[in-house]
Amino acid sequence: MTAQSATIVEVGPRDGFQMEKAFIPTDLKVRVIDLLSEAGLRSIEVTSFVSPKVIPQMADAAEVLGRITRRPGTTCKALVPNLKGAERALEAKADVLELVIVASESYNRRNVGMTVDQSIEGCAQIANAVGAKSIPLEVVIGTSFGCPIEGPVPETQVERIARAVAALGISRLSLADSIGAGNPAQVSRLVTRIKNALPGMPLSLHLHNTRGLGLANALAGFQAGVDTFDAGLGGLGGCPIFPGATGNVATEDMVNLFEEMGVSTGVNLDKVREASRLMQQFLDRPLPSYILRVGTASELYAKAALANVS
Repeated sequence: MTAQSATIVEVGPRDGFQMEKAFIPTDLKVRVIDLLSEAGLRSIEVTSFVSPKVIPQMADAAEVLGRITRRPGTTCKALVPNLKGAERALEAKADVLELVIVASESYNRRNVGMTVDQSIEGCAQIANAVGAKSIPLEVVIGTSFGCPIEGPVPETQVERIARAVAALGISRLSLADSIGAGNPAQVSRLVTRIKNALPGMPLSLHLHNTRGLGLANALAGFQAGVDTFDAGLGGLGGCPIFPGATGNVATEDMVNLFEEMGVSTGVNLDKVREASRLMQQFLDRPLPSYILRVGTASELYAKAALANVS
């Protein structure tokens, strides 16, 4: 039995913005994030406390967290690469910290310069730091469905990492299709495996749309029992070491999928589109969101009816 509601986690201000070469003004970041929280998104990945030398786009992380409007019921998350980043995020008063551990050894070394086991050790340090302040820690297992360097990733490796970090007392585990390599059968199989291995662990999916399977994979995950999904406004994002990888599933498209199925998200689609249009205007290029470009089914019918009348 699938849930009658779904939670959409907005990751565009971190996962989407970090891929943009032109610096996005802090004022615009704050305006976009405020629109997203006004839209009713209950969880927003606001920024990342990585080294500004590595990702200059995130140099204003603390300022962004300090300036956005904190709305009751909206959780502001910050990605951290290590203990130092975690300490900065705690100082900036992030509500939730998020750590990525990449399932493939090659990509994890390239991403953070550590082996997978070293990243798990680092997770333990961060868990201790946030635990002392009663701040939740979530872990994302990157390349859970395929790696641009190593190819297919064994499900046993994903489960090994999941069990290790779950033992550290994390609050949520996310399986990430970092390059959009997964397919619905694979998503259903891995989700079922992890849910069986860790039945009490809240689980979410982070899906990219490189091969046009993002929404199909979300539906497969939902049918397998996942009710929380990452998405990025307008479909922003990508993969820094895989040029062909496109962005996250667009928030508008993810919201529309569930709402048209009768599954409540509590998200105001018009507000999300307003935020996406602001980014589209700044970036001066069309964003890949279908709902931003075409509209919902009811809007499509209205256009068709008007065209037939005229």
